[in-house]
Amino acid sequence: MRAFLILCWLTVPFLAWAYHVGPGQERLKLDEASQLLTQAKAAATSEDFVSANALYSQALSKLPEEQKSESYSIRLALAKSQLDSDQLPEARAALETLLSEIEKDPKAEPQVVDGARETLANAQYYMTWLMRLEGKPTEDWEPEIESSRQHYRLLAEKAEDSGDAKSAETRKQDLEAAIRLARMELSELQALKIPSQCKGCCSGQCKKIGKPTTRKSEKKNGGANEGPLPDGSGS
Repeated sequence: MRAFLILCWLTVPFLAWAYHVGPGQERLKLDEASQLLTQAKAAATSEDFVSANALYSQALSKLPEEQKSESYSIRLALAKSQLDSDQLPEARAALETLLSEIEKDPKAEPQVVDGARETLANAQYYMTWLMRLEGKPTEDWEPEIESSRQHYRLLAEKAEDSGDAKSAETRKQDLEAAIRLARMELSELQALKIPSQCKGCCSGQCKKIGKPTTRKSEKKNGGANEGPLPDGSGS
C-alpha cells in the first residue's frame, strides 16, 4: 500500500505536465480569446473600431479550431466593426464567405446566421451606393443590390413567419430602401448624404476614385447593424 501511494505521488508531476501541454493549453487559449473579445467589444462600444478590428482578429487567432460557434460570432462582430472603419470591401467579402459557411453548418446558431445575412445585405447595399457613385455600369452594381434585396426579403419573410412584427417591418423598410437605391437616378443619389460606411472606401474595382458630390453635413452614424435608412439617406 505504501509503495502504491509513493507511486501515485511520483506520477503527479507527470500528470500535471501532461495537462499543461494538452488540455491546459486549450484552456489557456480560450481564456486569452475571452479576454481579447471583452476588450474588442469595449473598443467597439467606444467607437474605436481600428482597435476593435485588431482585437477581434487576435481573439480569432487564439480560438481553437473546434470552437466553430464562437468563431462565427467573432467573425461577424469583426465584419460589423470593419463596416464602421472604412473597410467596406473587406467586410463585404468576409461576410459572404461567413454566410456561405454557416448556411452549410447545421449546428450554426440561427441568430448568427440571420445576423450574417442582415449585415451582408447592408454591406451590399452600401457597396451598390459606392459603385454607383464611382460611375460603374449597371451590369456591375445591379447584381449587388439584387442580392441585398433578396437577403432583406428572406429576413422579412422569416420574421413574419415567427410572428416578430417589429423585425418584419424593419426588414421590409430595408427592402424598400434597396429597391429605391436601384431605381434612383444618379443625380438624385449624388445629392444625398453619403453613408459613413462608404466614406474612405473603394469598391475594389478601381485603383482610384474622386470624392463624389455630396452634402457636407451628416448625421452621426447609427452603427453598421442598423442597415440603410428607409429614406435612402444612409446611416
